[in-house]
Formats: sequence, structure tokens, C-alpha cells
Amino acid sequence: MNITKFQHDLVNWYEAEKRDLPWRRESDPYKIWVSEIMLQQTRVDTVIPYFNRFMEQFPTIDALASADEEAVMKAWEGLGYYSRVRNLQSAVKEVAQNYGGSVPADKDKFLSLKGVGPYTGGAVLSIAYGLPEPAVDGNVMRVVSRLLSIWDDIAKPSTRKIFEQAVGELMYEEDPSSFNQALMELGAIICTPTSPSCLLCPVQNHCQAFEEGVQRELPVKTKKKADKKVHIGAVVLSTNDGRILIEKRPESGLLANLWQFPNVEMPAETNPRHVLESFVEQEFGVKAAVSSNKVTDIKHVFSHLTWEIDVYTGVIEGDVEKERTQLVEKEKVESFAFSVSHQKIWNHVKGRKE
Repeated sequence: MNITKFQHDLVNWYEAEKRDLPWRRESDPYKIWVSEIMLQQTRVDTVIPYFNRFMEQFPTIDALASADEEAVMKAWEGLGYYSRVRNLQSAVKEVAQNYGGSVPADKDKFLSLKGVGPYTGGAVLSIAYGLPEPAVDGNVMRVVSRLLSIWDDIAKPSTRKIFEQAVGELMYEEDPSSFNQALMELGAIICTPTSPSCLLCPVQNHCQAFEEGVQRELPVKTKKKADKKVHIGAVVLSTNDGRILIEKRPESGLLANLWQFPNVEMPAETNPRHVLESFVEQEFGVKAAVSSNKVTDIKHVFSHLTWEIDVYTGVIEGDVEKERTQLVEKEKVESFAFSVSHQKIWNHVKGRKE
């Protein structure tokens, strides 16, 4: 490969064809950092409105560092992978406290921040500060595996080093920002996973996989194990005066600190109504009358797990004194940050005709 010719072909294509995305109009390292965190495992079209709203609410490091966690979680609601925003706010607080509110341009300092891994570090340092750091994500590994005919399994964590070294050797040091973004853009719109548009590719002449006719066989990626399926019963409980019982999830683990409706894993071959009534009495200390007919069922897929949720409604009498619970008026339920599955639960129950 003629590396200089490859660099120029790639960057020239990017400058001519790049999508107009809101974070590409920014040079503020903080805003670029937020965009990169949002874009992890999330589609660009999904991220754009979230990014715009987030920047309206938290336009600076100081604004996010001093923000109430509930407000931050609400702004992120529906974007998923909530540990991203908790880590981001934690890291931003450290930047505000230790670095005068300026994102450190030093690689070691930036990588020491919570939630900042090699990819985020490389992306922000190259895009915001023009440093020649590789930014290797799944898109980039796919592109480079085809360009250089690399047959190492990209599902193995150890393989990332091979690709980081490869990108480092290809790096266009005159403009690392455009180079890294061009590789990402190429993977997003041309060198796609299943049907790469090789005839439209600006670097086709440099691609070993295309020359060998194996572009559809790369990258090598072993299949993950089948997802675990969990059957859950969830119940939206109201008091006689119409308030709704919600509870906050634990401070760590899956969907930490988000709000939810009472729910429990359902044993096979059991009566859902009896299980839920018993669960509510044991967990919340109040008696519940749960409807025998379910409102709906919801399937929610995580990267490693699938929830199959049967949704019921019920009525409780008396106050709940358990920590991390609230009885809230119906009109205020949506002011709390819920996971997508529990937003769906509420939307079904709220819109149900009695």
C-alpha cells in the first residue's frame, strides 16, 4: 500500500462527502467528548436529538459537573447504557475540580478519567486537539481488517492492540482529526458490515480484501453466546387517591439509579397474580389487589440479556415506607427517569381504556 496516497484519498473523500453532524461543527473538547460517549453502541440518527438537547441543558463542563443527577439521567432517558452518563458526569466533576474545567490534552490524564477508554481517548484527543492518536472502534476494525487483510478475531479484546498499531502506522499526522473521522465515516456509510459498497469506496485501490475478493469474509468475529432470557412480572400499582408507586433501582449494576415499577422474576408454571401480590406485600409492606388480566407484554433486549415482561395493574392500600420508593401523582410520573422498558410499561398503562 502507498500510505501517503491512501491518506490523501481517504481524507479528500471525507472532506467532500462527510455528513453534517452537530458535533462536527464543534471544536470544544467537552462537546466532542459527550458526542463520542453517546455514539458508543448507538446509531447516529438516534444520538443527534439527544446531543442537541443535552447541550442545551448542560452546555459546559461546569454545568454538567454541578447538575443534579436526576436531571442528567432524565436527559439521557431512552438512550440506554446508562453507566455511560454516570461515568461521564463523574469524570466531568474530576475535570472541573482537578483541571480547571478544561479537558486535559495529556493522554495519560485523560485516560485516567472514569469511563474514558482507548477509543474515547483517541477520538477526543485527535478530533479536539489534533493529536495523532488512533481511535479504534468496531467500525474502524472492520475497515482496517479489510484494507490490510487482517484475519485476527475482532471479538477478542487482545486483538484491539493489533488494530491500534495498524491505525497508528496508517495515521495521517498532518490532520489526525480528519483521518480518524474519515475511517469512522467510511465504516458507517461505505464499508458496512454485510454489504460493503466497494464500487463507491474512495480507497478501493488500496484494499487488500477487495483485491483478494474476501471483503465479505472480514472481519473475523466469533459469535457471542446466546442471550439469557428472563421472564418478569411487572405491576403498576396505584393508591385509592390515584398516586403511583415507583422505586429506584440500586446504585450499581444494570440500569443503576433509574426508576421502575415493582417487578419480579416469575417462576415457571405459577399464577402471576398471586406471585405479584405476595411479592408486593413482602417487598413493600402493603397488601395489593392485582388484576388477573395482563395489560400487555414487553420484550426488551440488552446486549447480554432479554427481558420478557408481563405487565399488570393493581391497587394498594396504605403508605409505603421502604427506602428509594415514592408514591407520585400520575401527572408527575414522567418527570422521573425510567428505562425504556418501563417507559413502555407506563405508556401502555396510561393509554389503557378501563
